[in-house]
Amino acid sequence: MTGHAAPRTDTPAPRDGADVPRHVRIADAALSLLAARGLRGLTHRAVDEAAGLPQGSTSNLARTRAALLETVVRRLAEREAAVLMPPELPEAVSGGGDALAEALALALHRSLTRHRELVVARYELALEATRRPELRTFYDRTGQQFRGPLVAMLTAAGSASPERHALNTIAWCDGVLFSCVAGQFHATPPTRQELRAGARELLAGMLGHG
Repeated sequence: MTGHAAPRTDTPAPRDGADVPRHVRIADAALSLLAARGLRGLTHRAVDEAAGLPQGSTSNLARTRAALLETVVRRLAEREAAVLMPPELPEAVSGGGDALAEALALALHRSLTRHRELVVARYELALEATRRPELRTFYDRTGQQFRGPLVAMLTAAGSASPERHALNTIAWCDGVLFSCVAGQFHATPPTRQELRAGARELLAGMLGHG
């Protein structure tokens, strides 16, 4: 799940155009390259070309590779917040287990059907963070925005151990995403109804709502 007040959901990433800030064009081009080519394909020159900008534009924004990766992590968090924050979130905060299951299903379904590129990019960055301590710190700090609201929703749903249940819920969501984007179920992702059923089963087991 995601963090604070939501931007509009289901909004596509900005495309090239005079109305799109240069730093956004660069960050979105870098995300697309990361998903398509992996970290080896993510270079300053390649980002300039993908963004349709003069050579040196990316270096002016993020001079080092570490700075470029931080720019990508920051933009990924912004775009994931727009994808994963359902408009039903206020209801999910106070609506109990069923409302939370619906919110989880909606967020996962959006990621699997419309925003697989973001999921792939996140996995690339998460793995790179295991090898770069400075990126690990930044990646973890940026990701904290997704945890607090989930803890609040689990508390409202009656969890006796919301922090532990948040870990379980995030692990389940990440497992579904990985299996359906890069794993054995990539060709047959679950429907929103199936995701809702799975989320309800998970929450019923944790919350004791039979």
